[in-house]
Amino acid sequence: MSPSALLFLLAAHLAAGEATATSTTTLTATPATLTKPDHHAVTLQWSNLPNPGPLDYVAVYSPPTSGDLDYLGFLLLNSSASWATGAGSLALPRLPDLRAPYQFRLFRGSPGQNPRVDQDGDPLPDASRRAAVSGDVAREGSGARPAQLHLAFTDEADEMRVLFVCGDGGRRSVRYGPAGRREEEWEEAPAVASTYERRHMCGHPANHSVGWRHPGFVFDGVMKALRPGTRYSYKVGNDSGGWSETHSFISRDAEANETIAFLFGDLGTYVPYNTYFRTPQESLSTVKWILRDLQVLNDKPAIISHIGDISYAKGYAWLWDHFFEQIEPIAASTPYHVCIGNHEYDWPSQPWKPSWAANVYNGKDGGGECGVPYSIKFRMPGNSSLPTGTGAPDTRNLYYSIDAGVVHFVYMSTETDFTRGSDQYNYIKADLERVNRSRTPFVVFQGHRPMYTSSNETKDTVHREQMIQHLEPLFVDHGVTLALWGHIHRYERFCPMKKYQCLNTSSSFVYPGAPVHVVIGMAGQDFQPSWEPRPDHPDVPIFPQPQRSMYRGSEFGYAKLVATRERLTLMYVGNHDGQVHDMVEILSPQVGTPGGAPGKLVGAMPEKMRYLGVAGGVVLAMLLGFMAGFAVRKKKKAESAGWSRVQEEES
Repeated sequence: MSPSALLFLLAAHLAAGEATATSTTTLTATPATLTKPDHHAVTLQWSNLPNPGPLDYVAVYSPPTSGDLDYLGFLLLNSSASWATGAGSLALPRLPDLRAPYQFRLFRGSPGQNPRVDQDGDPLPDASRRAAVSGDVAREGSGARPAQLHLAFTDEADEMRVLFVCGDGGRRSVRYGPAGRREEEWEEAPAVASTYERRHMCGHPANHSVGWRHPGFVFDGVMKALRPGTRYSYKVGNDSGGWSETHSFISRDAEANETIAFLFGDLGTYVPYNTYFRTPQESLSTVKWILRDLQVLNDKPAIISHIGDISYAKGYAWLWDHFFEQIEPIAASTPYHVCIGNHEYDWPSQPWKPSWAANVYNGKDGGGECGVPYSIKFRMPGNSSLPTGTGAPDTRNLYYSIDAGVVHFVYMSTETDFTRGSDQYNYIKADLERVNRSRTPFVVFQGHRPMYTSSNETKDTVHREQMIQHLEPLFVDHGVTLALWGHIHRYERFCPMKKYQCLNTSSSFVYPGAPVHVVIGMAGQDFQPSWEPRPDHPDVPIFPQPQRSMYRGSEFGYAKLVATRERLTLMYVGNHDGQVHDMVEILSPQVGTPGGAPGKLVGAMPEKMRYLGVAGGVVLAMLLGFMAGFAVRKKKKAESAGWSRVQEEES
């Protein structure tokens, strides 16, 4: 190579090095404006990042005025295939309307030990080496357009409630009418706004800048004078801020002869970035399969029942927005009913903490929310409430009941006083006493913490004992058909239980006088203890299934209930294939009795006839066995050699 050529290459190399050294790292977020209500995806692109490292990341912020440490979450740049070149791109789907713009900031990963950790003990970024900031990403009509629609029953059979969120408390309403009727002929009802403030939170992170975001205003509108069993269309909003999309639902029919319900606990929400704890994707699958099941019902009504541990926001307010955005496809068309769990409520100074519950209600599972977001964002039937003792709004939606077709559903709070003589106990007792069994032959009771489980969850043992002592006698005395629980993130079906005793071990039977208990906390959250080990080998991973446990599984999913006046069927649907993996069928003791009056149990027979039936069965079995044996011997003699396998149908 000639000297002149060598000098040329050296100069070019130095020029390139100077350009690299002086180039500015850039970060862009597109589109700058999200123009469609269903347009949630944002693309992040960066370039000119010198010496990229595997711990470099982009943090997500809203509002843009948030401090560097008050991020919603973060994405590692090495999630992009080209990150090592100093340039790349990442997509952020499913960003809900937080009523404020988003902003994104690129940080260099900090070397050495980081004292900040998330709730799972994993290190959190310290946001100390900012390299680039994007422009804001705003949503067209942000805050003005209604979002997070969800339905619920009221205390009146001819009403339906809809709740939704806007960024301001200005006048909003709900317009509704029978499907097919011109919108100009629809009715219009006002929607009442409510909200809560940072000062109402009772602990970290809910009352700290890292967790608090203003929730907007929750609007509550009630559609009245609905014809039973009729499809209605509706939308919410106003002319100036805009209206929601048009949704529809089937009104309640008190005389319906069928009930369909989708039930689960512990759903949570998924976010498309790392945040302060895990947000498993399984909650998306649960919603997807329930939506599939709802779509094939056509004009059959249904309800959804979410029994505690709702969003798992745990004090990080924007996770509630993600949650409601996630469930809107099912909750805007189907009544979505809830009861309270530990992750909505529990905090160290909660009002009810009996001496036996020192190890039960001693945590910060609610993340400082103390039930306030749960109480404002949902509005269930009834008027149960309990003062927080902190100046925050009272805790609502604690216990109530609804009739849906042939089933009477009862909801309780396992986080507040349920013992004999308490307001909740008295309500449950009175409610069960006045159930009209000719109208609703089945009673389904629901709460968060289970009365029975074979999980090795020892902390709640005393809580379960208290529930058995105080509530189980009510279940037995008043014919509760089914008791559903969450909290344990698995599915487990027990036999009909009374003081740990099985009354029937089959999967189809006439109601035997005590409820079937089923744990259905498998909708989305993944942390859970093991099953109970063998008592004589507590340190060995041997987990025998107790005889009282009929079926248990660790697959995520939900329960589907179908009831007629004759039978109630509960099915466990798994998320990996959307198929039924377990089923129990409970026949009403009133089946076959004129007018629904109590009578002889289906399948029951006089004692002498039972003995004759058994004896006859034995004789018949012996005769069939003799004939089969004779046929086999004759066939063997005819065969020259060998044998052939009998073909069996796989069960």
